[in-house]
Amino acid sequence: LTAVKTSDKDTVSAAGEKDGDSPKEEPWEKALKTTVVDMEVGEFRGHKISVWDLLHSKYIPEENRKELLELYQAGELTLEQVKMVVSTIVTKAEAARAEQSANASSPGAETTVAEAEDTHLQED
Repeated sequence: LTAVKTSDKDTVSAAGEKDGDSPKEEPWEKALKTTVVDMEVGEFRGHKISVWDLLHSKYIPEENRKELLELYQAGELTLEQVKMVVSTIVTKAEAARAEQSANASSPGAETTVAEAEDTHLQED
């Protein structure tokens, strides 16, 4: 009888492990997927996008994503903090990208910087 109960438990735990592969989401994961941010930059401009999608976008390096997810799961970051961090990273990354493409397309940008430096030196 004990052996039967043990095998039942084994069956349940084996089934439980299989459930891990099913689409059943963790509560923290669901929260990230259902919390949306209204982004006004880049490809997300004018769209509401989930924190989960932002985390997995090209703007968030993999090591940053892992770190944020670990801190969030551990309860060291709130959902609001994760939302703020990913929004900031995406906004800054998009601003830097826009600035790079502007500098690349306008050769006069470097001259403007040089002129600004000359003006500053004359003041001293």
